[in-house]
Amino acid sequence: MQEPAPDLARPRVPVSTVLASIVGLWACYFVLTTIRAEILDLGFEFELLWRRLLVAFIGVVVTFAMWLILRLFDLKPIWVKVAAALVISAPVSIVLAQANRLVFADLETQIAKSFGEKQGFKVRRDESGNLLVDIPVPRTPEPQMSASSSGGGADGGSATLEELPQAITINTPSPQDTGLPEIALGRYFLMLAWCALYLALVAGEQARTAERREGTFRRAAKAAELRSLRYQVNPHFLFNTLNSLSALVLTGRNQEAERMIQMISTFYRSSLADDPTSDVSLSDEFSLQRLYLDIEGVRFPDRLVAVYELPPELERAKVPGMILQPLVENSVKHAVAPSAGKVTITISAREEYGRLVIAVSDDGKGKRAAGPRPTSDGYGIGLQNVRERLEARFGEHASIVSGTTGSGYATHIRIPLQTHRITDA
Repeated sequence: MQEPAPDLARPRVPVSTVLASIVGLWACYFVLTTIRAEILDLGFEFELLWRRLLVAFIGVVVTFAMWLILRLFDLKPIWVKVAAALVISAPVSIVLAQANRLVFADLETQIAKSFGEKQGFKVRRDESGNLLVDIPVPRTPEPQMSASSSGGGADGGSATLEELPQAITINTPSPQDTGLPEIALGRYFLMLAWCALYLALVAGEQARTAERREGTFRRAAKAAELRSLRYQVNPHFLFNTLNSLSALVLTGRNQEAERMIQMISTFYRSSLADDPTSDVSLSDEFSLQRLYLDIEGVRFPDRLVAVYELPPELERAKVPGMILQPLVENSVKHAVAPSAGKVTITISAREEYGRLVIAVSDDGKGKRAAGPRPTSDGYGIGLQNVRERLEARFGEHASIVSGTTGSGYATHIRIPLQTHRITDA
């Protein structure tokens, strides 16, 4: 089943990520303001706590609403996004500041009274809502005449003043010790900080989308290249088999021609059923080449001998489909066809230092005794096709080496060893 392609046209930050950033922002606000209140020892811990939670919740809701507007500019140029963040944050900060004032309004007077009691004076509000502080006023006691000093002594007519209380500067550290503009300014910069974080998330998502788009295009190009190289094999093989079939018909070998037609039909049904870009198991690849050599065996019944060496532990190893076809064709064309005696074509596989090694060899001299044939003879085309397919599929992790041996010719392919998973039916 093919996986659905990701949305590459409109990169968006996931809603879960946006909510996590908003909740994280206001969670930090809640923690920092709670620590500040503990340091200042304001009292009223429970009353302040649930009010901070309410302010944080309102902040989450308002910030999320701001995001619903800000996300409309995700695909705009960066300067438009920045301008939108600067403008949208202004009214949002005023709303947050006003909400903060309303939530803490009824607690401000209680905190001021508690602070006044600790300092020894009374705090109250008048009818206009003004916060008043009652400070003891110094007074002068009335002079008293002493009976024994009616003549007017030096101390008899003097007045004794009470000691004036020490002057106290009131600075109540409450959540509302600043005015609405100052609170709004703080919230404005808080919203700008979150907007900067959100724009960074948008930029990161756009970068990841660009990488996914590039990867999709790269995979599509590689798949097209693999299909092109794979389809180069089939016309070449078809040309050779039709020539063989034509020779059988012209020589009157009708039964052999009919058998060859059936095997050709089975071969193409098997080879064309798979995706040209997909891998197949090594056992399937061996079976396909066995079928091909059976077809050629009808043409060369007395000269072609095929040997297959596939260890059971490598049967499920993955290889590109029909990767051995050009190599086996070369052995038939350049070793079996020009030879008058028997030629053995061996297809073998083995594991070597964690890599899969596949060899196609023959013991026929043929036209290759003096070295590789030119590309016009078909030999170089098939070998180049295999080399390009391996490079497109595995890159530098695959290699192919071919050349003459003491008894004939051999080609060795080395690729990473990967196996198909066995699934239950």
